Amino acid sequence: MSEPDLSNAEIARYGKHLLIPEIGLSGQKKVKQAKVLIVRVGGLGSPISLYLTAAGVGTLGLIDFDRVDNSNLQRQILYSTSDVGKSKVDQAEARLMALNPLINIRKYDIRLSAENAETLVQDYDVIVDGSDNFTTRYLVNDACV
Repeated sequence: MSEPDLSNAEIARYGKHLLIPEIGLSGQKKVKQAKVLIVRVGGLGSPISLYLTAAGVGTLGLIDFDRVDNSNLQRQILYSTSDVGKSKVDQAEARLMALNPLINIRKYDIRLSAENAETLVQDYDVIVDGSDNFTTRYLVNDACV
């Protein structure tokens, strides 16, 4: 599969990456081509999603069934007070697209389960487990293996 071209907007945005010998143009093209799925966009998934979005990961998938809660705002840095009660994936998409409109976001406002895990992970190159419980972690591991 050939690497995608970078637009002028992407070259301007990721210019600092292009100057790093270990990344360069070829590396940034690979980042653009990458598809990363983040399971849960809470305390762990929030900062991960921000950094991957800023870096220009081509496609970012977000799985979370939960709503933003005021008691989590101190650690779920993707959200603000005005997001309380709203869907995490909807609010995450809005924030991440505001940060970098040059990426693609796929949202899954569902709970990861044994019935859907393999189907959800199959289209992604990297799966990031941002969950906070062993059941989900084992489920992610099993689906990836």
